[in-house]
Amino acid sequence: MTVHAAHRKYSISEYVQLEDYSNVRHEYFDGQIYAMAGGTPEHGTYAANVIGLLTAQLRGRPCRVQTSDVRIRVQSTGLDTYPDVSVVCGRAETDAEDRNAIINPTVVVEILSTGTEAYDRGEKLEHYQKIASLHEVVLVAHDERRVEVVRRLQSGEWNVARAVAGEVARLESLSCELPVDDVYRDPLAG
Repeated sequence: MTVHAAHRKYSISEYVQLEDYSNVRHEYFDGQIYAMAGGTPEHGTYAANVIGLLTAQLRGRPCRVQTSDVRIRVQSTGLDTYPDVSVVCGRAETDAEDRNAIINPTVVVEILSTGTEAYDRGEKLEHYQKIASLHEVVLVAHDERRVEVVRRLQSGEWNVARAVAGEVARLESLSCELPVDDVYRDPLAG
């Protein structure tokens, strides 16, 4: 006979309080709190490069580029998470139950890793696609120079545009470009 341990369900207010005092970031979904894995030096470099590229192109426009320190809440599903990069255009709106969670990103960026790729491309992407303000999700590959833009069409459907080394990924919602070679640029690499 197998006995399963009962999992405690946490409220959103308990989660928010934990995040306010924790030195580790957590994702929250369906009453469960999950510690988030740390990244590699490459992961950090790619995220910083994307932030730099977007910040330069959005200068003077009413859009804010944010690091992975900013929490995003998917109100319709209850997921609270920290994308590697997010962009909010216009006024940032926060969740009534979680004042530190943005609910209206225009673009989110995930730097994929061996451990997170299936989740980022699957369940997490499905959550993101339920955010009404979200126009594009950018997925930056870890195993090759490839940037994918998952874009909401006017019909409400989503499609994927891929760009590889030597090409440019276009973010139509921001009128910005991510040259793939610049996303992967590492001035310390030999």
